[in-house]
Amino acid sequence: MTGLGPVAWPPAPLRTERLVLRASEARDRGAFVELYGSPEVGTYIGGSPPRDELERTLPDVPGRRPGVFVVDLDGAMIGLVTLDRRDARRPGRAGGDAPDTELGYLFLPEAWGRGYAAEACAAALDWFTGVLPGEPVVLVTRTADARSMRLAAELGFAELERFEEYGAEQWSGVWTPGAPSS
Repeated sequence: MTGLGPVAWPPAPLRTERLVLRASEARDRGAFVELYGSPEVGTYIGGSPPRDELERTLPDVPGRRPGVFVVDLDGAMIGLVTLDRRDARRPGRAGGDAPDTELGYLFLPEAWGRGYAAEACAAALDWFTGVLPGEPVVLVTRTADARSMRLAAELGFAELERFEEYGAEQWSGVWTPGAPSS
């Protein structure tokens, strides 16, 4: 499920100390192919499609939809941060009848371990708080993904539940405005 309801998209680029979070552009297509086709990236998201398939099927401007921020370092895409609606019928939710907003992120392996994900996710959460104040955000990751589990804790996500999905144990947490973030 995608979209952020009444939020105008795309917002002005978000700037952090080292990064720019912006809407996708045609120049990002090669980085999308690399990101989605990376076996390392695919490890915790159920695998990665072959690059030739991605070359054939990705649109000219991939990721051009509400809720998708390209993470740009020095003029080049290094990853994505997404804010999407999580279907109310799926586990890992904060509760209620309406879908929750779910934070997601993917980064190219060469960007791992440098704090970019924490910096970009914190900026996206800060922006989200400004446009939808008081609305919680959920994050779901495999418990086996130690880096994502550490990032969730660093961003201030509190555990909601653990459940089985996609053949693996998943962890879900909730972040509420005012929670500590990087």
